[in-house]
Amino acid sequence: MQYGLIGEKLGHSFSKEIHEKIENYEYVLREIKKEDLESFMKEKDFKAINVTIPYKEAVLPYLDFTDEAAKEIGAVNTIVNSDGKLYGYNTDFYGLKSLIEKTGADLKGKKVLILGTGGTSCTAFAVAKFLGASEILKVTRKSGSEFITYEEMYASHTDAEIIINTTPCGMFPKNDESPIDIERFLSLECVVDAIYNPLCTKLVSDAKKRGIKATGGLFMLCAQAVKAAEFFTGKTYPSDMCGKIYREIYSKKQNIVLVGMPSSGKTTIGKYISEVYGYEFEDTDDMIVRKHKMTIPEIFEKYGEETFRCWETECVREVSQRCGCVIATGGGAILREENVDCLRQNGKLYFVDRPLELLMPTTSRPLSGDKNALQKRYEERYDIYKEVSDKIVLNTGTKEECGDKIMSKHMLAEDRK
Repeated sequence: MQYGLIGEKLGHSFSKEIHEKIENYEYVLREIKKEDLESFMKEKDFKAINVTIPYKEAVLPYLDFTDEAAKEIGAVNTIVNSDGKLYGYNTDFYGLKSLIEKTGADLKGKKVLILGTGGTSCTAFAVAKFLGASEILKVTRKSGSEFITYEEMYASHTDAEIIINTTPCGMFPKNDESPIDIERFLSLECVVDAIYNPLCTKLVSDAKKRGIKATGGLFMLCAQAVKAAEFFTGKTYPSDMCGKIYREIYSKKQNIVLVGMPSSGKTTIGKYISEVYGYEFEDTDDMIVRKHKMTIPEIFEKYGEETFRCWETECVREVSQRCGCVIATGGGAILREENVDCLRQNGKLYFVDRPLELLMPTTSRPLSGDKNALQKRYEERYDIYKEVSDKIVLNTGTKEECGDKIMSKHMLAEDRK
């Protein structure tokens, strides 16, 4: 390959799409086993590569030159092959610094906890030091002279103001995990998670629920990629390149989640968006029917609502791990907080608000089979739909009108409300 990324597991990586937006070259994702790293580095069969977990430190002995910043950090994520000589750089520093600055957090004089001890942890330490943090502690599961354990952290350091996660805890496919119990940190001002898949990890979500500034790692990935591409090509890119690519990637990867009453048009609008804008489409009710080979009325009749809700949660959890989908949810999916949390990890929630007089009872939905039942569900759920949704879209016209309105909102920003 000429340009690309090496690492052990790259199935979750967005790097190919990002780099191929920056520059007109083919960017290859190359998974390498640990026992094959030495032969790959000695063969030098590439022009320039990025390096990710777990090789950011392991590649150092094979380099002919390492820039001072990368030496100080002790990790390399960018290597350029110039006439058979390997030059190593660390663009993660620039990426993480840009990410922290994007949150608006001020690290000067603050106590910072860095979760993890790998190459990205070393970068985070250097960035926190550069930004003026007064105390920086690395946290790991094993004790050591340069680290504290999680037990020590909970015992003596819950007054930390900034937390930076560099561990893979919470990364796809283990989206439900979080490296810490954030409720125990009462002075917390900002959480930065280097993970970018899911877009919003459980750690970030838990912080946002408390009103704490928090962000995932996609902007960092884009910023370091632009800087790496400058090393690859020798070019200098415009200052707005990173922000432009970040917004494009985020809006394309972020799921469009449609919530609302039965017969509000979620499935019809979702299929329209899928066809016109190029998103994969999924309907959680259809997933349940396919998986259990029963209609929804049959499930209610045979097993009851509670079983249906549990099966619904299983399907919501599964579809929420995907990226770049438009998802039509069942009318009652938002009744469980865990469903909303899952949907929000990779998605923005849109309330398809169709007035009651335009909704139609349907026997295919047992809880809204006649007008009285439909009105009752509407009155019970309307405020919940508004509360959990990021955006509200009135649906009184055609599927095209509503779908286009949703997409115009979706392209503007990634943040909830």
